[in-house]
Amino acid sequence: MAASPFSATSTQTSPFSHFNSFSSFLGFKCRSKHSWPFFIRTSSTWHSRRSLSIIRNVASNQKQTLKDPPTQEDGLDSFAPDSASIASSIKYHSEFTPLFSPGRFELPKAYLATAQSVQDMLIINWNATYDYYEKMNVKQAYYLSMEYLQGRALLNAIGNLELSGPYAEALRKLGHNLEDVASQEPDAALGNGGLGRLASCFLDSLATLNYPAWGYGLRYKYGLFKQLITKDGQEEVAENWLEMANPWEIVRNDVSYPVKFYGKVIEGPDGKKEWIGGEEITAVAYDVPIPGYKTKTTINLRLWSTKLASEAFDLQAFNTGDHAKAYKAQKDAEKICYVLYPGDESIEGKTLRLKQQYTLCSASLQDIIRRFERRSGGPVNWENFPEKVAVQMNDTHPTLCIPELIRILMDVKGLSWKEAWDITQRTVAYTNHTVLPEALEKWSLKLLKELLPRHVQIIEMIDEELIQTITSKYGVEDLDLLQQKLKQMRILDNVELPSSVLELLVKSEEKGPAVDTIEETETSNEGIKPSDKKDELEVEESETEEKVTFEPDLKPPEMVRMANLCVVGGRAVNGVAEIHSEIVKTDVFNDFYELWPEKFQNKTNGVTPRRWIRFCNPDLSNIITKWTGTEDWVINTEKLAELRKFADNEDLQSEWREAKRRNKIKVVSFLKEKTGYLVSPDAMFDVQVKRIHEYKRQLLNIMGIVYRYKKMKEMSPDERKANFVPRVCIFGGKAFATYVQAKRIVKFITDVGATVNHDPDIGDLLKVVFVPDYNVSVAEVLIPGSELSQHISTAGMEASGTSNMKFAMNGCILIGTLDGANVEIREEVGEDNFFLFGARADEIAGLRKERAEGKFVPDPRFEEVKTYVRSGVFGPYNYEELMGSLEGNEGYGRADYFLVGKDFPSYIECQEKVDEAYRDQKKWTKMSILNTAGSYKFSSDRTIHEYARHIWMIDPIVLP
Repeated sequence: MAASPFSATSTQTSPFSHFNSFSSFLGFKCRSKHSWPFFIRTSSTWHSRRSLSIIRNVASNQKQTLKDPPTQEDGLDSFAPDSASIASSIKYHSEFTPLFSPGRFELPKAYLATAQSVQDMLIINWNATYDYYEKMNVKQAYYLSMEYLQGRALLNAIGNLELSGPYAEALRKLGHNLEDVASQEPDAALGNGGLGRLASCFLDSLATLNYPAWGYGLRYKYGLFKQLITKDGQEEVAENWLEMANPWEIVRNDVSYPVKFYGKVIEGPDGKKEWIGGEEITAVAYDVPIPGYKTKTTINLRLWSTKLASEAFDLQAFNTGDHAKAYKAQKDAEKICYVLYPGDESIEGKTLRLKQQYTLCSASLQDIIRRFERRSGGPVNWENFPEKVAVQMNDTHPTLCIPELIRILMDVKGLSWKEAWDITQRTVAYTNHTVLPEALEKWSLKLLKELLPRHVQIIEMIDEELIQTITSKYGVEDLDLLQQKLKQMRILDNVELPSSVLELLVKSEEKGPAVDTIEETETSNEGIKPSDKKDELEVEESETEEKVTFEPDLKPPEMVRMANLCVVGGRAVNGVAEIHSEIVKTDVFNDFYELWPEKFQNKTNGVTPRRWIRFCNPDLSNIITKWTGTEDWVINTEKLAELRKFADNEDLQSEWREAKRRNKIKVVSFLKEKTGYLVSPDAMFDVQVKRIHEYKRQLLNIMGIVYRYKKMKEMSPDERKANFVPRVCIFGGKAFATYVQAKRIVKFITDVGATVNHDPDIGDLLKVVFVPDYNVSVAEVLIPGSELSQHISTAGMEASGTSNMKFAMNGCILIGTLDGANVEIREEVGEDNFFLFGARADEIAGLRKERAEGKFVPDPRFEEVKTYVRSGVFGPYNYEELMGSLEGNEGYGRADYFLVGKDFPSYIECQEKVDEAYRDQKKWTKMSILNTAGSYKFSSDRTIHEYARHIWMIDPIVLP
């Protein structure tokens, strides 16, 4: 049998080892002599024990020797690990690959040893997958995302390998429970919210459906932050997820790429541009296997970490006592991958964010291009690059892929501008995740010129191409129209037009009215950060200008509009829900849609049913399998619709309610452990868990709870019980560290909880609990036990949402607005099984106009709640700023921009309907069943099939 790259007999005889280093790859000195996709960890002890551990994982009746290990061609199908061989492997790793001192086999040690034994099996399929892709030279998709919210890997991995039973039995033999061992794993701190969770669901579906694809991201040392809830509200501390090592990753010290910042651009006698000088850091690859469900396919998530070579350490400065100077260069390189979304109020913060984005793009593209060149086998035909590579940008963070790909193709590979631009436009695609203008990233042109001078030149060329296209489309006869289109569509904002375009316009004006001469003007040096605050990015046009002019506005800073660059440079632009994609076409990018309607698509988000039903909710999974007659629903979720015909069946309803109760009891224990609050499993569990933001309207939820509490206090005990269904209102989510208003909302929720939960008059009729440090693992406990879930964003402001899909899959009924994927969920589960309230997206602009004109009259119940909050009943904290944001008719932080007051009456009336429905448990259970049955559409498998067919043009590749 051939030697595996992980076997004891494997030296540098990998099928990839003959590809020697490129002396000047991508214009930099390459550090990699050999670029194996999967290779043995570098220490000699690891070299031998890794192969031995693979041998110990095989079933006892399979005889193997160190000289005859399993090959990639065999894959894991050749083995059938039983509990005895698994236990032996775990014991081996606990002794010979320890990250703890020798001694007792306690839970932390048991987790790491178990994870390493699973990793052994993943590696076999991991290598087999990569080898087959190399052999077949298939077109491959590459998903670039600043976030991956993976969650714990252990249960997901053994579930996908169909080894949950043997692992549970093996650990029982060793004195531990699988769930207890799995609970030792920290969540990987690589993401924050829906953007990262979506990316992780996509990787799971890509592997399960056998699509050739990789993910690329950054390896954040400290994540976003760990959230603590104190008497002062939210506090942030660094995540510690890497402190006890990450057994799922393998560092690829031989896969590293240089990434350059600053410097200058020079032009040679042949006109070729060269980016020289500046500072250079190294991006090193860390690989994480992503196994598919019931398939050998195991794809790769490659994360980049940044560093400098040891010689950059200034030993002389250190020895003279200037320690800060000695390691400054290393720290500057390493801090790029310290924190997800570092605060960017300062110029240093902006610079760091931009460095993060460019590092992701540059290292990933260098890796992709190297793979393309290697697979080409001979002379490279760059025209074929889009036939072998598809790059998907998850939101605007990886936008610099566009100028970086052009830079490499032109400056390093010698292609012309026309060739490089054409290849780029056929390779890259863009997923838009927001309709909020302030969330469409803009970066200071001045900062970009300093940090990435060559890329700014390329962006200017793209902008000029766009201007020519717009001018050709609309002509120069109507200069007012042309000026409007250029102002809205240009990539460079508040930047004077190129001279070539001005000449054309001047010639046109010679036949008509005069055009003002454009003069250079001073502009602000400060960029505007992509933020959660609304007012910073909107620029008022001058109302006094009478002449037609192409001068930039005098006050606003020169900016680069990254979303516009994505649309112009990408082959496809997709929204993530039907209503969102329509808003993208009719509002956000309407001018571009008129120019290139064929670019725009919808790809409604989805979530993986493996993690979000099969593994996190085994009780419900068993019921679904029993009543549908098959486990195929785990991959073919269309089979969930079979439940509809049994929705009235009393036996199914009884089983369904019992499963929900068992999950609720788990939530009770979890809340007691995490918050100290004891709640009743007999109450309705009402959950809103998501990133804290004004548009997501946690404030509307808590104001409704305050109204409910106030009404209870006004009643006798008997009246309370007669009028209100007992509820446990659960919140979770992080407010961005510098988002003051969101942090006020967290403080408000916790203050309300502290008051309500200790009120003896109320008892179990109402509890309010804020779960700290919400993440995937918390969601896997809360979602199966939830009964009502709130998705109540201001209509037209949520692109899609994915937690709404997870809740519906688990038989939770939603209350929400017609926003994002709520629209499609309501269509699929049935209007009678969704609690709808609030203004519609097409009404929002008119309602804000009404407010600005002073015509809005608030509901008396809403005013009553604000007065009650101001009375101090929830403690001494001053909530004037929070309540004040809901008042007035105009001004930043005023005028109730997110329409909490407008939707409040509709919301509380809808909540009364929720209480009424919950009292009829037979009706409620039927609604719950129909939610699960109708959730079949919202599998990420369906979404990935659509991306693969309509954007990436890739086909499944099933390993032999």
